[in-house]
Amino acid sequence: MERGEFDDLPGQGKPIADLGVEHDPDWWVKKLVERENIALLPPAIALRKEDAELDDRLDAITLEREVRRELADFNRRVVETRRQLQGGPPVITPERDVDAEVAAWTERRTARIEAQRAAREARGPEEDPPRRWWRRR
Repeated sequence: MERGEFDDLPGQGKPIADLGVEHDPDWWVKKLVERENIALLPPAIALRKEDAELDDRLDAITLEREVRRELADFNRRVVETRRQLQGGPPVITPERDVDAEVAAWTERRTARIEAQRAAREARGPEEDPPRRWWRRR
């Protein structure tokens, strides 16, 4: 301090923004949530949001056993949330049928692979990148 190392800091001599007049003991948590864009949702709403995004998350997985594990984990959390007697909205998210979801995942994956294969064949060999000797097919 005496050497003047902190003299030219931005905001020097100005009040702290959004400090307010009343004391809020959780001010730092609120700032963290705002700054890091953290969503604090009740479990029932979080499950609804996760249910809406589950197909996209499953499509990113390449192994069937991992898809089954992910679905089993989702179903377990749905059942646990229904059993908890917490306040908030009711849990209306249904459990997913693992076999039906795996079949749908397989169909989407096969369609995606076929579309990629068709696009590669339509592109033709002249647009393929040159083969390197260390990446022989």
